[in-house]
Amino acid sequence: MAEPIPLAIIYEDEDVLVIDKPAGLTVHPAPGHPSHTLVNAILAHCPGLTMSNEPMRPGIVHRLDKDTSGLIVIAKNDLAREYLTAQFKSRTVTKGYLVLVKGRLSPEQGIIEAPIGRDPHSRRRMAIVEAGKEATTQYQVRKYLDTYTLVEVSPLTGRTHQIRIHMSAIGCPVVGDPIYGIRSAHLNRQFIHAYRLGFLLPSTGQYQEFISPLPVDLAQALEHLAGSG
Repeated sequence: MAEPIPLAIIYEDEDVLVIDKPAGLTVHPAPGHPSHTLVNAILAHCPGLTMSNEPMRPGIVHRLDKDTSGLIVIAKNDLAREYLTAQFKSRTVTKGYLVLVKGRLSPEQGIIEAPIGRDPHSRRRMAIVEAGKEATTQYQVRKYLDTYTLVEVSPLTGRTHQIRIHMSAIGCPVVGDPIYGIRSAHLNRQFIHAYRLGFLLPSTGQYQEFISPLPVDLAQALEHLAGSG
């Protein structure tokens, strides 16, 4: 199961790994996708990593979509996993995403609250549904780029495809997202980057925050889209 896939490690101690995940890398194995995932890479980096209750997802306490780049924290032991999981459940983890959407988002800051569940018309999609799970997203406009808006998004809950669904719901779909957003000639993936992640370190209990710069493909797309309108 271990595969020597290169990892961009931002931070590591005896309890956690903070990795800058590239777009295109699935986080954990799933039926039909047993290899070439972040978990396979982690197992090669930490051969002794085991999790008593998650054999298929060792160390995973949160996830990023395959085509979302950016920061993800991995637990290296059961105690660290419990410590981190508790922080995610209590919503004390700082999560910041840079997202490019189509349209001029107004007001410049706000909160989106709409429950998310499986789309009754398509089992492969999620959607805003009355019987779905509570989902809350905060946003703050970073800059307007002609007919686009660069937004900093902070999901307070962690529902599948939450950012993509919520931004589409308010009429500002994510650029490059073929499912809920709009396609772009300048991008072959959705413009979502997990650029900020902060949490209490299991080893010390001290708050630590990590920042990831915008990847080259997204930075270049910003330049193109800002110029093309």
